[in-house]
Amino acid sequence: MKSQASRLLAAASLLAANPMLTPVALVIVASLLFTSAIGQVQTPVRTLLALSKTDHQLAIVDPATLKVLARIPVGEDPHEVIASTDGRTAYVTNYGGGSLHELDIIDLVSQKPISSLDTRPLFGPHGIAFANGKAYLTAEGSKAVVRYDPATGKLDWSMGTGQDRTHMIYVTPDGKRIYTTNVSSGTVSILVDTILSPMGPGGPGAKNIPPPPGSQKTPPPSGSMPPPPPGGGTRETWTQTVIPTARGSEGFDVTPDGKQLWTASSETGVITVIDLGSKKSAASIDAKTFGANRLKFTPDGRQAFITSLSTGTLFIFDVQTHKEIKKIQTGHGAAGILMDPDGNRAFVACSNDNTIIIVDLKTLSITGHLDVGGVPDGMAWATRP
Repeated sequence: MKSQASRLLAAASLLAANPMLTPVALVIVASLLFTSAIGQVQTPVRTLLALSKTDHQLAIVDPATLKVLARIPVGEDPHEVIASTDGRTAYVTNYGGGSLHELDIIDLVSQKPISSLDTRPLFGPHGIAFANGKAYLTAEGSKAVVRYDPATGKLDWSMGTGQDRTHMIYVTPDGKRIYTTNVSSGTVSILVDTILSPMGPGGPGAKNIPPPPGSQKTPPPSGSMPPPPPGGGTRETWTQTVIPTARGSEGFDVTPDGKQLWTASSETGVITVIDLGSKKSAASIDAKTFGANRLKFTPDGRQAFITSLSTGTLFIFDVQTHKEIKKIQTGHGAAGILMDPDGNRAFVACSNDNTIIIVDLKTLSITGHLDVGGVPDGMAWATRP
């Protein structure tokens, strides 16, 4: 297929070379010019990204008009999507129940795929987040978390959790803390980037072993700083705290103030509240959210939305009182949730009904639908400065 520029050039050349074109020919040339001008709708500064699992596509949606501006092909089992901080690049994980190993990278400005990264030996990329210039994703099939560096185009770090089905992920903006749910283990992992004290002579736990004969050196002049001990200097490492929740805890979110993590269990219907300061469970809510798939807080942090993939129910809870406010029947199965940062609406992917519903956050009622293709699920915002 010719590019827009080549079509435009061809039409202009045809007009210049044939000033006496017939009316029909003029219509054809005009059509070429018009098609070239509108062939690709520009990506707005702020867009909604939504995946269709069965169509294997990423839809770019204008949030103002709710029109799909472009559909970009992705891998065979796309589940989650995130955009870079500058809103120019999208990253899509292809899951395959923990068996696949593909991360798709997409240019949102040109609306074209850039590349597909093979994540092997790490399998089952699923949950994904972007922080501090890098993409972080779970590798469920390998019980791990992995980091991708766009500057080098490579995976530059990974850490095992030792937990079954490390699935969803949240990363603090500075990239220093990572939270994951481990669905089959019924736990939450808190990974913290930690600075350790120096090792070796002079470090913690060092034994007072005399130096070998002849190794003593002339002491430094009075008042000067001694050289660092061998093996000196701080070291960076990651530590993990595993917190029991309930088996089937999958969808989760962190409150806007960063103090609590809530996760809902599909098997027990229990919401576990974790205090992130103490890294301990703070409450267990018998919410009866059976089939729970995703959990998201409203931008003001006052309410929590929980979807059920098995019943299609959208549960809405008051964060302060831990009480259910409302239930909304969305259809036959609800999955991904995306809150509008403006605080006016929420988008809920009704995967089993092949639609995304729009919920007014003030009235807590359904106000519209969005069609992005079959079995919609993962969604994200992309905002260019």
